[in-house]
Amino acid sequence: MPDETTGQTMRDAESRDRVPDIVIITGMSGSGRTQALHCFEDMGYFCIDNLPPRLVPQLADLVGINSGVGRHLAVTCDLRSQGLFDELTDTIRQLGEHELSCKLLFLDASDEVLMRRYNENRRRHPLAVPGESVEHAIKRERRQLKDARTMADLVIDTSRMRTASLRARLNAAFSELTEQQLLDVNVFSFGFKHGMPSEADLMIDVRFLPNPFYDPEMRHLTGNDEKVARFVMDNKITRDFMDAWLRLLDVAMPGYVAEGKARLSIAVGCTGGQHRSVAIANATAAHLKAQGYRVNLFHRDLPEAVAAAAQDAATGER
Repeated sequence: MPDETTGQTMRDAESRDRVPDIVIITGMSGSGRTQALHCFEDMGYFCIDNLPPRLVPQLADLVGINSGVGRHLAVTCDLRSQGLFDELTDTIRQLGEHELSCKLLFLDASDEVLMRRYNENRRRHPLAVPGESVEHAIKRERRQLKDARTMADLVIDTSRMRTASLRARLNAAFSELTEQQLLDVNVFSFGFKHGMPSEADLMIDVRFLPNPFYDPEMRHLTGNDEKVARFVMDNKITRDFMDAWLRLLDVAMPGYVAEGKARLSIAVGCTGGQHRSVAIANATAAHLKAQGYRVNLFHRDLPEAVAAAAQDAATGER
């Protein structure tokens, strides 16, 4: 019976086979092509907007899509002329000859929704000529894109779709990562005396916890040291706090994922950013990693705190 590691390896291989090297995005104007490209960018694709199809193979070679670096390419292409559509068919053939997989994504929406979006945004339809109504321009564009829609590997109707839903649909079809892994989580410690962080989405103040600073043996250590970490974590106040804090994260994090949030910053603060905040940030990051999130951990003010502690130890003034 395959173990869990073997099963994960098989799922990763299936994902790599499913995800193409190149995604060409086209579709009706106003259907969400720009939002889709932003989603691909968040998935780690190299993204280019409004590229003629004939340049896709050159761009793939330029950015090393076929070099084994694991990077994928997403481009939006305007295919409203027969010439450009003919270029697309030639491009896909060329990519296949170079053993590069390619999928065509077509975004669509009903005429009524497209008209409403243009009216709400007060934008001119890119195909409209002077004196032409938006409705007529949309119908003409739909006729011009008929062949491209038929050729598409995936058609997504965004008429009733929120951006978060579009992101989830694209992730399911074109990403090697889970929705959890697509949320880029930054966990960091800081010291309030060095200034509050402006980039934090969630911030927790742990200055109420017992402070190792008042123990001479730990004063010049940090929350990365085992002795300090044990002092901070192994007391009832901290255990009660961590139980509530981690349960809060377990409720909030799936909500952020469901909303399609791409980045989340969690800040943990104590007085100097040396002891308590470092230990709690480490524990927070470890918990989120165990839940399958992609976590970046750093300690904003730790270098400054360590330097100050070393100076105080040398001078005996602290």
